[in-house]
Amino acid sequence: MPAENSTKQEKRWPFDPWVIAFATSIMVLGIIMVGSASISIADRNIGSPFYFLYRQLMAAGLGLFIGAIVLFIPMKFWEKSGPTLLGIGIFLLIMVLVPGVGREINGSARWIPLGFFNLQVSELIKLAMVIYLSGYMVRHSDAVKTKMMGFFNPMAIMAIIAVLLLMEPDLGATVVICVISVGLLFLGGVRLWQFAVVIVALSIAVYLLIIFEPYRLVRLQSFMDPWADPFNTGFQLTQSLIAFGRGEFLGVGLGNSIQKLFYLPEAHTDFLFAVLAEELGGLGAISVIALFSALVSRIFYLAKRADKVNKTFSAYVMFGLSIWIGFQAFVNIAVNMGILPTKGLTLPLMSYGGSSMMVMCIVIALILRADHEARYKYPLAGAFFDELFSEKMDFKKLLMSKQILLKKSVS
Repeated sequence: MPAENSTKQEKRWPFDPWVIAFATSIMVLGIIMVGSASISIADRNIGSPFYFLYRQLMAAGLGLFIGAIVLFIPMKFWEKSGPTLLGIGIFLLIMVLVPGVGREINGSARWIPLGFFNLQVSELIKLAMVIYLSGYMVRHSDAVKTKMMGFFNPMAIMAIIAVLLLMEPDLGATVVICVISVGLLFLGGVRLWQFAVVIVALSIAVYLLIIFEPYRLVRLQSFMDPWADPFNTGFQLTQSLIAFGRGEFLGVGLGNSIQKLFYLPEAHTDFLFAVLAEELGGLGAISVIALFSALVSRIFYLAKRADKVNKTFSAYVMFGLSIWIGFQAFVNIAVNMGILPTKGLTLPLMSYGGSSMMVMCIVIALILRADHEARYKYPLAGAFFDELFSEKMDFKKLLMSKQILLKKSVS
């Protein structure tokens, strides 16, 4: 049953159609571009031109399947499970660093091999941090706003996660985690001076990490002037900028990119947007930016609406996930355009990567579920799953609730 504050149009849709439309458009476009950007490198290195496309389709299919399950799980379950999920995430971050367990690619140990695909733990820890921090701010709302310890505790957890990520090393994921955490605490009402102190401390930390790590300093110097050494340190950025220049406004046509032919490294992952700009032009690039802007804006609107009906946890989750999607998309696009130094972050729902795609499908499903509960008095499968995830599960009551749910569906 829809809540009284829902509009007639919204009553027709159990899940927000705009979020579904924006996210699906981004995902479909991303799969098309992964197939186009990876065809040459897949044919040369593997002998199968559609190798990466097939794997991306498999990841998307599995992600949609898991997301469909998440749609039926109450937000109450996620709120209670926040500390457990965060603990599992931290444990996996430690396991990545264990020799023989974590897999190292291009000098970074960020993956745990699971046979058919490699699990990138940093994607899971982002999701776990959003869920945990949202629940923490509901449980300790007053302490976060008035007490130093209420603010210090989540910052300490963030610092532990940041250290583990930097040991991989993964500066990009560290920055995203910090932005999500600080953004949520700011929305939760943290005092301004505490917020300012954290921003200054994080800025100093990032500066020191760049200065004292040679490869990061080289990246920064090449970013400042990529044409100073266009065939070495500035190669990736100069090739990306060439792709943008070749695309002009309407592009060279889908599949006709020159830069993806072994010129632009990581064309189907970190620099997918550059290939898109070359093939679909400035019009295609602007369309992608517009889709991400619309998606993030819509999620913010849904979060504000949930907060108005006292669905505080759901609101914080949607705020945190929208910050994640918006910030990571901004950084990836900015890196492709030469506005920011290379960070190694994927473009959400678009870049090649099984872990990223599956986690993003879960993210969208969580957003849809959170909004659904904010609009409906009796959420979809609420009685069944509330009993299923309760601490003392009564199978007799469980079966009764399932029968009641079926009767409601038939009526």
